[in-house]
Parts: sequence; C-alpha cells; structure tokens
Amino acid sequence: MFYMRVFYPVIIICLISTTSCGQTKDKTNTMNVEEPKYSNHLIHESSPYLLQHAHNPVNWYPWGKEALDKARNENKLIIISIGYAACHWCHVMEHESFEDEEVAKYMNDHFVAIKVDREERPDIDQVYMNAVQLLSGSGGWPLNCIALPDGRPIYGGTYFSKSNWMDMLEQISEFVKQNPTKTETQAKALTEGVQSSEMIYMNSEMSEFTENELNNIFSKWKNQIDFIDGGHKRAPKFPLPIGYQYLLNYHFHSQDSDALKAVTITLDKMADGGIYDQIGGGFSRYSTDAKWKVPHFEKMLYDNSQLVSLYSSAYQLTKNPEYKIIVKETLEFIKRELTSKEGVFYSSLDADSEGVEGKYYVWNKSELNEILGKNAPLIIDYYNVTESGNWENNQNILYKTVSDKKIAEQNKISEVELKKRVLDAKKTLLKEREKRIRPRLDDKILTSWNAIMLKAYVDAYRIFDKNEYLEIALRTAEFINTKIKTKDNRLHRNYKNDKGSINAFLDDYAFTIEAFISLYQATFDVKWLEEAAQLMEYVLVHFYDNKSGMFYYTSDLDPSLIARKMEIADNVIPSSNSVMAKNLFILGQYFYKDAYIDKSRTMLNNVKQNALQGGAYYANWDILMSWFVSSPFEIAIVGNDFADKRREFDQHFLPNVILSGGKNEGKLSLLEGKLIKNQTIIYVCQNKACQLPVNDVKDALKQLNN
Repeated sequence: MFYMRVFYPVIIICLISTTSCGQTKDKTNTMNVEEPKYSNHLIHESSPYLLQHAHNPVNWYPWGKEALDKARNENKLIIISIGYAACHWCHVMEHESFEDEEVAKYMNDHFVAIKVDREERPDIDQVYMNAVQLLSGSGGWPLNCIALPDGRPIYGGTYFSKSNWMDMLEQISEFVKQNPTKTETQAKALTEGVQSSEMIYMNSEMSEFTENELNNIFSKWKNQIDFIDGGHKRAPKFPLPIGYQYLLNYHFHSQDSDALKAVTITLDKMADGGIYDQIGGGFSRYSTDAKWKVPHFEKMLYDNSQLVSLYSSAYQLTKNPEYKIIVKETLEFIKRELTSKEGVFYSSLDADSEGVEGKYYVWNKSELNEILGKNAPLIIDYYNVTESGNWENNQNILYKTVSDKKIAEQNKISEVELKKRVLDAKKTLLKEREKRIRPRLDDKILTSWNAIMLKAYVDAYRIFDKNEYLEIALRTAEFINTKIKTKDNRLHRNYKNDKGSINAFLDDYAFTIEAFISLYQATFDVKWLEEAAQLMEYVLVHFYDNKSGMFYYTSDLDPSLIARKMEIADNVIPSSNSVMAKNLFILGQYFYKDAYIDKSRTMLNNVKQNALQGGAYYANWDILMSWFVSSPFEIAIVGNDFADKRREFDQHFLPNVILSGGKNEGKLSLLEGKLIKNQTIIYVCQNKACQLPVNDVKDALKQLNN
C-alpha cells in the first residue's frame, strides 16, 4: 500500500468533547444604523465569511505575517478557527462564543486569534483538519485548532458550546504553562503526523490495470449502496457526483445492470427529495437522513455544477425526461441566484435566514392554502404537506414519495394536467418565496468552482444543444483568461471587488484545464486546448514532485506552512491529483505527448491499491483506470459539417471517446492529412491507428463496437 495514513501518539488524550449539540436562536435581520461597538483586523478582508466576524469583540486577524509575528513576539498560543460562509454551525458558534464579551476577553488576553475562510485557503484547512483528524479520528466545520506560536498544532476540535470552549481554552493555557516539555513533545509528534499522513510514494511495481480489477471495484462498492433509497447505506447522505459518474461509465463498459440501477435510483430519489429545492431548483449540500428528505439547507456551487453534469450524462444514457427537467431547473437557479454581474458564479447560499436554518425554504399548510387557493389540496398531497408539519415547528419540507402517475389517478386528472398544475404552483410559490428574507450569499468567485460550473454548462450544451449554455461557458472561460490568469499563466484563487487575489492552488489549475479541454470538445476551437496545455506546463514547473510523481496542493511560490500536502482521495469534489492525472492523459492523447500519459500512469499506479478498495472516494481515479484498461477511441471529424456531426455523436453516451475536429485540419497531429475536399469525413482511431474513414455517424458508431 503506497498511500499511508500515519497516526502518532498524543499526550493530551481528552479535554472537552467537541460533539456537543446546540440550537440556533432567531436572529432577525434588522438595519443597524449605529457604529459597531467592535472592529477587528478582518474589516479589510473581501471574504464574506471573514467579514461576518469583523465586528466580533474577538480581536480576529486574517492568516498572515502580522498575526504570526504577533504570536511569536508575545509568545502566545494561536487559535486557528476555520469555517465558511454557508456553514450553519459556524454561525452558531459565533453567536454563542465569538460575540460574547467574556469569551472574547479571555481569547484576546491569552491567544492570538486567526480566522480562516476554508474556501479561500484550503491549504491551511488541509493542514489543521489533518491535525484534528489525527487527534480525534474525525473532523468538520467549524474547525478550531490550538497551535504554538510557530504554528505547530497541539489540540483541536470542531464545534464547542460556550462552556466547553471556555473550559478547553483554560485547560490548554494551564497545561502549556505547567508542562512545557510535554507540550513540545505533543507539538512535535502531531506535526510529524500531519507531515507524514496521506503521503504518496513512487510505486516501482509494474503498472498493470485489468478489466477484472474494475469488476472487483464495483463488487466491493456494491455492498455499500442503498438500492432502495439511493446513495450509500448511511445517514447523512452526500451526493458524491463523481462516484455516480464512474458507475455510469462502468455500466457502459460492463453492461452491469446493478451499476446503472445504483445511479438511477439515487438520481430519482434525490430529485424527489427535500435535498432538491422543489420550488426553485438546485440541490442542498447533503441530506441529514437516509431518504434525502431533510437537507442541510446550504447550497454550494460545486455540488450543483457537478450534479448538472451528472444528470446530463444520465439523460444522455437513459433519455429519462425528468433528468432534463432537473438540469434545466438547476441551471435556472444558478442563473437567478448564483450568477454575478460579470456573468460568472458566486460560491454559495447560507443554510440560515433570519438566524433559522431552512426558514427560507419551508412552508406551513395554512400558507399553501392561502397562496394556492383551489390548487392547494393537490399540491399539499403532491408534496407530503401536513397540518402538524413533516419537519420542525409545524413546517413542511416539500418532497415527493408517490409517482406522478399515481397522484394523477388519485386526483382523477391526467398526468399532463398534473404537470401543468404543479408547474403553475411552483411559479406562484417561487414568486411568494422571493418576498422572504433571503439566505446570506457568499459572493466570492472561486476559480476552481467556476471552472467546474463552466464544464457543467459545456456538458449541458453538448447533450441538450441549447446555445445559451455554450455562450455562458465561453463567457466564463474568457473571464478566467482575462481576469483570473496572469500573462505568465499563473492563476488567482479568487476574484472579488474587481480584482483577483491569493495565489491559486492545484485544484484551480486542475479544474480549469479540465474545463478548457471540455470546451474544445464542444467547439473544436483549438485555442482552448492550447490554453489547457500552457496551464499544464505551468503546473508541472510549480507543483510537480519528481520523487513521488504526484502534485503538491500548493505552488512552490507560496509561503511554507508546517506541511506541504497532496490531495489524493476524491470526495464531494474530485481530488486535484485525480483530475490532473486525467488531464495529463487527455492532453497526451491530443498532443501525442507520451510523457504526459506516462506521468498519468505513474500517478494512478501510485494510488492503485487505494483505488481498488476506495469505492466512491477513488472514483475519478477509477475512471482513469478504465481508460488504461481499454484505450479510448479518438474520433476526428473534418469538413464543413463538423458541428452537425459532433451534435449527432453527443446524442449518445460515449465515455470512451475523445472528440476532435473542425472545418479544416488545424494544428492537431490527429487531424493532419484527413481533409477531403467537399466532404465531411469521420475517422475512428485507437492508439493512433485509424479505421477506414466514413461519412455517416451511424457507420462510425458501428466501428466503435467492432
């Protein structure tokens, strides 16, 4: 096994449990015309999450030289508190502790307090999350880590109630004063653990990947799948889109019906569940229960973008019209609520409004009766609304449990009439809902998440052939090129207040390269492949580790943290290393760069044992493995009708095809010598060897199956 998690012994065995529960208190939004009583060093930040804490009595600092120098000069412990704008429990802890003057005084007297937006600085989050996971075996947000003045962690946890927070801080302060030697031992051991965990070493064994191994991956994974309600057999349930994207691919290669069932039952149940906003479209971050009914109401750009791609792919394979509706409604939500004045995309919407989780999205029965009138009984039945409420405080989450056919029969109407009345009700309720106080918007523009959204628009365009989707994708790509990227191909992490800031991390490059490749496949404009290739060369210079054959998450231009980490396992977002490995493979195919493909193979081989066992958490690696098991076909379309032919191909689910083409031969080696005057020719190639050219897409599809 070449991917190792190392656990080090720790001295501070147990201080205070960090799994305490708490409830929000209603905090009605009112206009405050008075000057704030307190202001701290966060007032000049652009992150909405940091600005939320800018008027806490805690003397917060952003991560940086000023705070770290203060800790060293005053020999104070550091509190590193990490969260994000849409995090419900982050808001709870702020209200209970960080707005409390007694708590703030103790923190200010004994610590240097640093606030971090994990979405802006995932590199810092990786390090201190790793430390907390080594201490407790779990993690989450808010993440609160106590570190020595040099930044080495000694203790940490997630959410603390006020009393537990104060007890922990007092115990830590006293322990460090009374036990300097033990404290140093603790810091040394934990830092070594952070530096050594999840390390990747070069695998010198021969890299062989087989169809049997792909079958074994699904055989193990299948035991974890809930074939009744979809997702994995547990609660809470996260969408994990890349896992289901792999299962679609695996079904295509194997024709395993269970793989397809795992995807469709999950997509169907999610679309019917409370995790999907039945009125406004778009998905919440996860479901707190096993049936997708009760969401954690925050809406993240990265979830919705990946789910657009996944539902688009599922439609392409199954032609289920409901999936097309989900894509359409989700993109309408993105356009309405997460699109900036520049035409690119904001990060998230909060779970809370008026200090109450989910308040913006839920309804009581009397409201629906009043708003919908004669249509109310049908909609109340359709969405499982009750007088006492199907959630908290007599409120109802709208979700479906019965098919449209059965509801129509029960109400003695046609399915066509049912759909019309439901659509009318959605429009009415959306208009009514928009009168409510909205959840808070995190309006920072993150490069990696915008790139994922760009790709989602490309995927939706290719499958549904709606020009608006391509226009939005192109606008986003041009924005990245002109506002995010510098002349030397360096990217910024984010964009806010008309400027980019923070040096980009590996995921920013990985997803941008992937998006530019997908944009080429939708347009056959070689500019986007060349842009992707230039970014790849930059990444190889500044992120690549020759010893392991993997990529660091941070650039060699960034100031050092206590550890330089690598992101390996896929999660709610595919890992940056798995995306980079796929990018190397595809660019190697397009540009005939065997060195790129060799690097991709090495990366996969390094994580192979984990990929064989890891299920959804190595799904993106497993997609790459399927490419090495069976080389993708390269389809070249050359001639005046190239765009129409490309559209014909895009009506088919072809995860084993890499498309190229254009009106002329262009610059790619694969297209050289393939133009025949006054004809549009299709070449089906594999491993640089091409079959006889054809004019008809149907004939080319037959060649794929030979």
